[in-house]
Amino acid sequence: MTSYPQDTVAAVRDRTISVRWTLASLSLSMLLASLGTSIANVGLPTLAQASSASFQQVQWVVLAYLLAITTLIISVGRLGDIAGRRKLLLAGIALFTMASALCGAAPLLSWLIAARAVQGLGAAVMMALAMALVGEAIPKEKTGSVMGLLGTMSAIGTALGPSLGGVLIAAFGWRAIFLVTVPFGLLALLLAHHALPADRPISQSTKPGFDVIGTLVLAFTLGAYALAMTIGRGTFGTTNLLLLLAAIFGICLFLFVESRAASPLIHLAMLREPLLRSGLATSMLVATVMMTTLVVGPFYLSRGLGLDAALVGLVMSAGPVVSALAGIPAGRLVDRFGARYTAVAGLGAMATGCLALSLAPEPFGVAGYVMPLVILTAGYALFQAANNTGVMKDARPDHRGIVSGLLNLSRNLGLITGASVMGAVFSFASAANEIATAGSAAAAAGMTATFAVATVLVVIAVAIAATSRVHAAKPSLPDAQGAGRR
Repeated sequence: MTSYPQDTVAAVRDRTISVRWTLASLSLSMLLASLGTSIANVGLPTLAQASSASFQQVQWVVLAYLLAITTLIISVGRLGDIAGRRKLLLAGIALFTMASALCGAAPLLSWLIAARAVQGLGAAVMMALAMALVGEAIPKEKTGSVMGLLGTMSAIGTALGPSLGGVLIAAFGWRAIFLVTVPFGLLALLLAHHALPADRPISQSTKPGFDVIGTLVLAFTLGAYALAMTIGRGTFGTTNLLLLLAAIFGICLFLFVESRAASPLIHLAMLREPLLRSGLATSMLVATVMMTTLVVGPFYLSRGLGLDAALVGLVMSAGPVVSALAGIPAGRLVDRFGARYTAVAGLGAMATGCLALSLAPEPFGVAGYVMPLVILTAGYALFQAANNTGVMKDARPDHRGIVSGLLNLSRNLGLITGASVMGAVFSFASAANEIATAGSAAAAAGMTATFAVATVLVVIAVAIAATSRVHAAKPSLPDAQGAGRR
C-alpha cells in the first residue's frame, strides 16, 4: 500500500476544500443572476396595482434587467479580461446586492426600473465571469462537470423564481421578491472574496485598452434588436421595424469600428474560428427552440388539452426540473466522452423531442406533451454542458471573459428571438383572431407547426456543428494580433 507524506496529503485536502468553496461562490452567483430574471415576472400584476400603472409600464421592471444583461454582457466579459476577473466579479456581486436593496426600497416605479437596470449590470458581470473563472480555478479535466453544475444552478434559479416570488408576495408584499436576494448576495460576496484565486498580474506596458466606442455601438445595436423583438406584445409594427433597421445599421457600424480599433472589444478574427462561430450559432438556435416551450406550452396545455391554470403550471415545471436534474450528469458525460460527441447526442435528443411534439401529441393527453418535453430538455442540458465546455476550453486564457460573454449573449438573443418569432409562427398557424380564446383544434395546429419549425432549427444546428468540425480539423495560421487558436 502506497503511503504519501503528510504535507502532500494536507496540500491535496486544502486544494479540494478550496475548489469546493470556489464552486460554491460561482454557483451562487449564477443562481442569483438567473433568479433575478424570473422572480420579477410573477410580481408584475401586484406592481401594476400598487403603482396604479399599466402593464406596458410595469413590464419595464423585467425589460430593464434583461436589456442591461443583453447589452453589457460582452463588455463586462472583456473588461474582466483586462482589469482582472476576480476583482470585477466581486464588484459585480456587490453591485447586484446593493441594487437588490434599492429595488426593495424604491418609492416610485421609475426608481424601481432604474434600480433593476443596475441590478442587471451586476447580473451580467456574474453570468459572464462565473463561466470565465472556471478555466482558472478548476482543473481542466473537470471543466464539463463544472459547466453542468453552473447550468443546473441557472435552471434552478429560473425555476425557483415564480414559486418563490408568489410565496413572498403573498406573505410580505412585492418588495420581498427583491430583498430576498440581499442576504444571499452578501453570502456570495463573502465566498467569492475568500475562495477565488487572485488575478494574474498584467504589465501596464502590455495591458490592452478598453474599447469605449465599440462598447457603446454594440450596446446600441443589441438594445435596438432586443427592443424590436420584445415591445408590442406580439405584434410587429412600424416601431419594431425601425428598431430592427437600427440594429442592422449598428452591426455594420460595429464591424467598421472594430476593424479600425487599436484594442477592439471583439477581435474579428475570433469570429472566424470554426469552433467558436459554431458554438455561438448553435447556442442561439437551441435557445430559440427552448423558448418555444415557454411560448407555446401554456396555450397548448390550456386551450388544446383544457387544463386549468394550476395544472398548466405543474406540467410546465417539468422542463426546469429536468434541466436542473440533468445538468450535473450531463457535465460528467462531457468529461468522460468529450464535448464533440455529447454535443451531437444532445442535439439528437432535442431533434427527437421536437419531432415528437410536432406530430400532434393531442390524442395522448398530458403524457404526449410531457414525455417529448423531458427528452427535449434533457438534450438541451447535455448540449449546453458540452457546447460551453468545448468553447471555453478552446478559448485563450486572456480571452475567456469575452468568450464567456459571447456565449451568454448568444443564449439571450436566442431566447429573445424565440419569444417573438416562434410566438408569431404559433399565432399564424393557429389562424385564430385571439390566441388566448382559440379552440382546441387551432391550438393543436399551432403546436404542430411551431415544433416542426423548431425541428428544422435543431437540424440546422446539427449541420453547423458537423461543418465546423470539418473546418476546425484543417490547420490555420494565427492572426497578426494573436487572436487565432493556439
